[in-house]
Amino acid sequence: MNRRQFIAVIVGAATWPLSARAQQPATPVIGMLNSGMADANAFMVTALRRGLEEIGYVEGRNVGIEYRWAGDQQDRLPALAADLVQRRVAVIAAGPTAAALAAKAATTTIPIVFQSGRDPVADGLVASFNRPGGNITGLSQLAVELGAKRLDLLHKLIPNAGLVAVLAFPQSVVSREQVADLQQAAHALGVPLRVLNISDDRDLDAAFASLVEQHAGALIVSASAFFFSRRDRLATLAARHAIPTVYQSREFTSAGGLMSYGGDFSDVYRLIGVYVGRILKGEKPADLPVVQPNKLELVINLKAAKALGLELPGAVLAIADEVIE
Repeated sequence: MNRRQFIAVIVGAATWPLSARAQQPATPVIGMLNSGMADANAFMVTALRRGLEEIGYVEGRNVGIEYRWAGDQQDRLPALAADLVQRRVAVIAAGPTAAALAAKAATTTIPIVFQSGRDPVADGLVASFNRPGGNITGLSQLAVELGAKRLDLLHKLIPNAGLVAVLAFPQSVVSREQVADLQQAAHALGVPLRVLNISDDRDLDAAFASLVEQHAGALIVSASAFFFSRRDRLATLAARHAIPTVYQSREFTSAGGLMSYGGDFSDVYRLIGVYVGRILKGEKPADLPVVQPNKLELVINLKAAKALGLELPGAVLAIADEVIE
């Protein structure tokens, strides 16, 4: 081997690792866009990671995640979505509905997996459940339709409640539609219903004081990210003012609330993680049908019932999916 050939071999050996590294695919980064608060929704992140791991993706090892939380300020969502697009994330996991709409408005190319409590076709998120079309798919829950069922369960639990109140968060479309559904259901049952609109944290104490003044016999908390982020405080206020309350999911009853009926949010975000992982592996959102989780659960907190002095009917306990002792 002459001197020129020897130098060529050495130079090639030195530069090969650099060129090989340049050809290695970059670690994909997921953008998580959520309307709520980070600390109150940490379990969603855990569930998302669990779903990703089922497909073979582990945060910090072969995938990264950029988190964007609106802190219950929906007007921040468009800017947060635009930031994720600017960072060129591989997929956006967005929820609930307001976040999904913000993500869809921000990009027509980056795949989006959404979580929504409304009809995604009516909202213009997808063309249909089976063939979503475009760059978006996800999971749709029956948040609006479940309001009437919660009222029915509450009526069975406390048939002589008299006035029933509902906490509404008007900034949330899901909350507004659920209130309208509840008003129809209350009229059918002959139950007087009082709507209390909440716009910020200061309204919560005033609302519960008003419930006591009006001798409300029971309360329904409508579905919204705002109330979800404040589930501990709501359960505490309901216990302090001795108002039997029904909520949207088990996270409220775990926080000390009386009763909840709705979907399993942990499982929803696990499924979102699975869909995100499948897209990272090459599947297209347009080919992944919108999923409607059919797992609904009634959870009752016996400790809260005892504190309220309630004797729970056997018919209600019999259909409960879980009873918290």
